[in-house]
Order: sequence, then C-alpha cells, then structure tokens
Amino acid sequence: MHVARVWHAEGERVRCDLCPWRCLIAEGKTGVCGVRRNSGGTLEAATYGVVSSVAADPVEKKPVFHYHPGSLVLSLGSLGCSMRCGHCQNWQISRADLEDSTVHTRRLSPTSVVELARENGCPGVAFTYNEPIIWAEFVRDCAEKCHSAGLFTIMVTNGYITREGMDFLGEHVDVWRVDVKGATDRAYRELCKIPSPAPVFEAAEAAKHRWGMHLEVVTNVVPTINDSAEELRAVASWIASGLGPDTPWHVTRFFPYLDFSHLEPTPVATLREAARIGKEEGLNFVFLGNVAEKGGEDSVCPSCGSRAVVREGYTIVESSLRNGACSQCGRELGIVE
Repeated sequence: MHVARVWHAEGERVRCDLCPWRCLIAEGKTGVCGVRRNSGGTLEAATYGVVSSVAADPVEKKPVFHYHPGSLVLSLGSLGCSMRCGHCQNWQISRADLEDSTVHTRRLSPTSVVELARENGCPGVAFTYNEPIIWAEFVRDCAEKCHSAGLFTIMVTNGYITREGMDFLGEHVDVWRVDVKGATDRAYRELCKIPSPAPVFEAAEAAKHRWGMHLEVVTNVVPTINDSAEELRAVASWIASGLGPDTPWHVTRFFPYLDFSHLEPTPVATLREAARIGKEEGLNFVFLGNVAEKGGEDSVCPSCGSRAVVREGYTIVESSLRNGACSQCGRELGIVE
C-alpha cells in the first residue's frame, strides 16, 4: 500500500485535502475520484504507479504552444477524475474505478518513467489523459526524478486542487496547462458537476505567481453552455488580469459526444468571435483548436505582426524565434525554448 499525502484522520474516517471536494471517506471506500481509498484508517493512493496510457506526443498536442515548441513529451495517464465532464474524451479511464477489468494497466516506477522518456527522445514528461492531480504522490515522485535528470514536467489538468495540494505539487511542476470550462458556476455545474470554478482560478494564479509555472489555458467551447459572448469575455478578462496578457488561450471546437451527443458542433464563427473577444480583452495569443483554420494556431508577434511560429496541426513548419523572442523586432513572447 502506498500511503497518500495531504489528508488527515477524523475518527475512523479520513479526510482527503487534495482537491476541493475534501471527501470524508469511510473504511474501504474511495472519494469522488474513485482512487483515493480509506484502508484501515489510512488514506491510500491506490493508483500509485498504475498507468493506463503511455505515448510520446508532440507537446503541441497537449496543447502547449509556448514551452519547448516542437518537442516530444512522454505522456502518462492513470485512472479516475475529480470531475465528471459530460463530454470527456477519455471517459473510459477517467470514469474507471479500481476494479474496472475493461481497462488494461501496467505499473511503472518513477525511475522507469525517466528511462522511458530518454528512450523515446522526450525532454519532458506530461501527466495527462485522466486527471493527474488525484495522482499527486506519483506525479511528485516522478517530477523529482525528472528534474534530477534534466527533464521538464507538464500537468494537463482541470485545475481543481486545494492550497494544500498546490503546496505539495507546486515546486515540482514546470507547466500548468489548465482547462477553464467557463467563468460561471452554471457552466461548471452543467459541464463537469462541480459547484464553482473559484478553486480553479485560485490555483492557476498560484501556479503562475507563487510557483513560477508556465501557464496555458484551454476552453472547449460548448454550444448553449459556455459559448455566450459574456462567458467568453469573462474567461478572457480573467486570463489577462490574473495570469497576464501573454498567457496563451486555446479556444477549441466541441464535437457531440457522450452526455452532450445531442448538441451541435461549435460553429467556427463562434471560435473566431472568441478570438476577437480575447484580443479585445488584451490577450496577445489566442489559438483556435480542433478546426482547420489557416493561421489559427500560429504565434504572431503582438508588436510587429510577424509570424514567430507557424503551425500545421501538431507540426511546426516555420519558426523565427531568438531565445523565445521575436527575431524581427526582439519583443519577448513568453516562449520557453
């Protein structure tokens, strides 16, 4: 048994303090995430080292555009999630429990993760596919090994974490690639069954300002739920003020799926409008995802208008950076090479 961190006992029950659900868990039961379990009065990190998914992906697939662009990252996933998003593309693992025999898993040690990254030519490791926050102990141990080996780390996360959780993980993560599903309680209740986005915003700001992480934000724009101009403007305004105007915002196209199969795909015009709103709110880098929009994923210098990075899908076809700055005018772009 791998003993979890970030919890305390309350009688015969245990209180997990990792995510804002702060589950009070009875003997033999798990929290909302399905993977943190009360074993004899001790909180067990039951999926420590349990891996459901492994791939060497372009970092742009996360999507992360302004951190070592063009590199490969070893991407790892496990089981469970702290949210229940109705349009989750990885629901087979995010909704799986510890007894789910339909999901094939393997065990990896933090040392073997570093070895796999090196074998696959990956300068970094991404914790992704399901929610990595609930895998915190394994993530931290892997991250420590990664940093010792000169590898960077990425969290592809819903951002639903407590201050205690951020204190546990903060210094070990280089990139916080966070999904921001909207700006209102209503959007979060409808999309992912949590009461409020406030902890997501607070954690992202802490990641940026306290822990010095590189931040990128993704909003999957879902018709009738988070696609209004007001909702998109509120997200963009928060990014600009809370994280900074050079923070990349990826607005991505929704396709009908799972609990939201009855909805239509996001009109491309809505994504264009989101990009316009983002620029109005002061954001310098708004990218259009899940859609073939010429130039929609290029990094354009906000000072001189030159295309610093030109992308086609996950491939960089042209780059004119100089130490993360625009090679034409020298403007710092916030890109880590």
